[in-house]
Amino acid sequence: MNILAALKREEAKLQKQADTVRAAIKILAGRVTGSGKRIGKKKRKMSAAARARIGKATKARWAKLRAERAKGKH
Repeated sequence: MNILAALKREEAKLQKQADTVRAAIKILAGRVTGSGKRIGKKKRKMSAAARARIGKATKARWAKLRAERAKGKH
């Protein structure tokens, strides 16, 4: 039996297993590539105007709730 050939076969098997493990790590680590870029869906960006509208609506809802609570306590 050729020992060198047997070692090369074992090296190939280990390399294949290492590739499989690296692929599993990428999947489990949030699907991020080595360069830090996401593989899956892109993150949605919201405009400043949209954030302002949402903030204004939220403040109005809270103000309405506080006003209703104040009326109920008096």
